[in-house]
Amino acid sequence: MTANMRFTAPNTKVRLGFRKILKVQRGQDFVEALAWLSIVAIIAMFLVDGNIAQIVWSDPTTYLNATSRLTALLATDILLIHMLLVARVPWIDRLYGHDRATLTHKKLGKPILYLVIAHFLASLISYAISARKTIVDEFFVLAGSSRDMLWAILALALMIVVVVSSINIARKRLSYETWYVVHLLSYISVAIAVPHQFSTGTDIAGKWPQTMFWVTLYLFVVCNIAWFRFLAPIVGSLYHGFKVIETARESSDATSIYIGGRNLKRMGGKAGQFYILRVLTRKEWWRAHPFSISAAPNDNFVRFTIGKRGDDTSLLQHIKPGTRIMLEGPYGVFTEDRRTREKVTLIAAGIGAPPIRALAESMAARPGDINIIYRVRTEADAPLVDELKELAQRRGFKLTLLEGQRGNPKSWMPAHPENLPDHARLSLIAPWVSESDVFICGPAPWTKTVEKSLLRAGTPSHQIHAEEFAW
Repeated sequence: MTANMRFTAPNTKVRLGFRKILKVQRGQDFVEALAWLSIVAIIAMFLVDGNIAQIVWSDPTTYLNATSRLTALLATDILLIHMLLVARVPWIDRLYGHDRATLTHKKLGKPILYLVIAHFLASLISYAISARKTIVDEFFVLAGSSRDMLWAILALALMIVVVVSSINIARKRLSYETWYVVHLLSYISVAIAVPHQFSTGTDIAGKWPQTMFWVTLYLFVVCNIAWFRFLAPIVGSLYHGFKVIETARESSDATSIYIGGRNLKRMGGKAGQFYILRVLTRKEWWRAHPFSISAAPNDNFVRFTIGKRGDDTSLLQHIKPGTRIMLEGPYGVFTEDRRTREKVTLIAAGIGAPPIRALAESMAARPGDINIIYRVRTEADAPLVDELKELAQRRGFKLTLLEGQRGNPKSWMPAHPENLPDHARLSLIAPWVSESDVFICGPAPWTKTVEKSLLRAGTPSHQIHAEEFAW
């Protein structure tokens, strides 16, 4: 198919200007206001319920009891938000994108853990003082007092595991599959912690406003997670009937996989977005892989160009036509929807070539509007380079291939005889880079280096678009 690649017609028009970004920001403000409002509502209901005196004028036992209850309520609310952020919910993804939602998810992990631990310790110490027992003795008394309390203690242990596994140092030592399984424990921890809130807690049970608030909150989060995280991908894959129809070698370490199915245009994907791909074989169905599409959406195929990076990407180089596939998505905001300027610069390297190639195919532009910069090891072995050349020739775009070893460890460009800094060379390659939207995709450290040179070249930060879709 690549030998006679038929390009999809580009978008005929695009809305420019910063006003559409302001609309996104207003949506973000609304969602964040709702999140803060839920926290304020919890504190208000707690205080209105006669707990002000317990916090301000009380003996240590009563104070610890009030602290235990309030920290539990706040931890639960934030934990539900924490889970919703990575449930791959479309309305969150459209506003924030996968990487920003994931970053916020990570930041909330430690505060949740601290609140849960504070709740547990305050309860334990309060009960120990009242019963005149040691903390260790009271721990075993609590654990054996009811099934719900035992589940709650287990939920605390699971939350600790989840948060520790989210720390960057720990994540570097975990495979994706291990991390994925560990984070499924967060769902389990919430599920087994819920009963003790209603059976042993005094802030919800028997109180109509509080009960309605928490039941509504739980149902909203559970329904979003159940549908978008689990059911929608299954239903969508059954409806479209995805399967591999062809593969094509693009370079020594990259292969394009063409996936066919029914009514592909109804998937609603856009160039620059990514999907979570699962190979539906007996051994591989449970492994999820995030890949950007490498061709603009069309009704004939969905294409991924996958580099050989070890693990399952090596196996995918040899996938056979006819293999059934499940796709979750599309996800991400690395699309023309974030474009505000007439001029565009597309910068790619390595794994970043597929979404940049798809954007080059689909973007609305006149000749001269788009500048493509492709950082390659060697031109002869760069995936999708021939397609980018053809696209550039057909549409009047400028394509610059940067080939060779880096000039120095801090540079993202190849060596230059005049030793010009990256930002100066960038301004020579794309003279209007400061006046354009810039879309960058490549390895994360490389992308950060490119962003720094763009800022030094005068490109405003709001015109620089990059999205990391790794786990």
